[in-house]
Amino acid sequence: MTKIPSLAPQERGPLDHDVRTQIVDAATEHFSHFGYEKTTVSDLAKAIGFSKAYIYKFFGSKQAIGEVICFGCLTTIMTTVGEAISDAPTASERLRRMFRALVKAGSDLFFHDRKLYDIAAAAASGPWPSVLAYEEHIKQLITQIIVEGRDSGEFERKTPLDETANAIYLVMCPYVNPLLLQHNLDLAAEAATQLSGLVLRSLAP
Repeated sequence: MTKIPSLAPQERGPLDHDVRTQIVDAATEHFSHFGYEKTTVSDLAKAIGFSKAYIYKFFGSKQAIGEVICFGCLTTIMTTVGEAISDAPTASERLRRMFRALVKAGSDLFFHDRKLYDIAAAAASGPWPSVLAYEEHIKQLITQIIVEGRDSGEFERKTPLDETANAIYLVMCPYVNPLLLQHNLDLAAEAATQLSGLVLRSLAP
């Protein structure tokens, strides 16, 4: 089975996780109320009672703090996906559930915590390292499913594996990339059903 890369951002500064948690919690609250762009490191310093210089010992920039929050959001999505596909009886059903779960988790984040979703969208426009790792995670999960389907005889074997996986990712991208999903929300649920069906028909041996 292909090893899935970690989404976790690199830490810097003193290994005082209580302080890191305080900073991230304060940032999450500020971002939720005022948005990522309108919140400054000075705002966070005032909220926690630290100096800006002290915060910079732990995080090199506002984006670095946003990376941790984005990592949390994307990890939640991937955990949801993992749970959704864990007991799928076939590779075909695993692919269907994966697409549906990615769309639903992203849509839920958009509607229930829009300002945190905006962090993920900002991260995707970068793209930030957490988003690149998230995209690679999805591509490798697709590859795993294709291999399972080929081994079971569900999927054709003629097309090169990397080409097949990349094509499927490109079909899914407008509905799973945070930056693009916000423009496709009205069609997302329907697309997850219809496009996964189309992809599966194209994979038939």
